[in-house]
Amino acid sequence: MENTVTPAETSIVSRWQRVPVLAALLNHIPAGQFGRYLLVGIWNTLFAYGTFAALVALIDPHIPHGYILASVASSAVNITVAFLGYKWFVFKTKGNYLREWMKCVAVYGSSTLLNLILLPIIVESIRHSTQYDRQAPYIAGALLTCFSMVYSFIGHKKFSFRVPS
Repeated sequence: MENTVTPAETSIVSRWQRVPVLAALLNHIPAGQFGRYLLVGIWNTLFAYGTFAALVALIDPHIPHGYILASVASSAVNITVAFLGYKWFVFKTKGNYLREWMKCVAVYGSSTLLNLILLPIIVESIRHSTQYDRQAPYIAGALLTCFSMVYSFIGHKKFSFRVPS
């Protein structure tokens, strides 16, 4: 497993290591991996949220609570896109595509299940506590995306792409 570190990654990590909470987290991550995770994570987040938002715009006007169907449909595509980014660029593991993809599905599947439970609760909470009725699914999706980023990194590092020492 190759672990090259770019100057940009070194700069980002060195700045963040000055913050005690982040330094404690970064001490457990190989050099460069966190920077690559952020880059792939930004792509995955934009792609996943874009897919979700596009499907909400297409489905929600025609089906009650269509945002739930949009979440499930977008997750199916987004899991594979994220898997390839993590495998090739972040954790840089070799072979084991099917096994690692299945583990990735398990991590994202559990995250998706949690999102499906929380999404209607958050959407309705936003609708009842704000004036953002039509925007509620988009806001809730963005909030849950933040939770999913942290959850997925931990799951992938410890389970999906774990490399034996």
